[in-house]
Amino acid sequence: MDRKPTKSPAGNSRDERLKAALRANLMRRKAQARARDADTDGAGAGDADMDHKEQES
Repeated sequence: MDRKPTKSPAGNSRDERLKAALRANLMRRKAQARARDADTDGAGAGDADMDHKEQES
């Protein structure tokens, strides 16, 4: 009753779809990480200065 996976034409197209989906997901996650890094680099320093000035008042 052991079933071994067979490579059929339908199986190949499924593998290709999965590879493409994983690749797209990886690219999307990398883009999101780059966007987060850009947000923290630019906004982080300015926000800290504003918080400090508000506390002094």
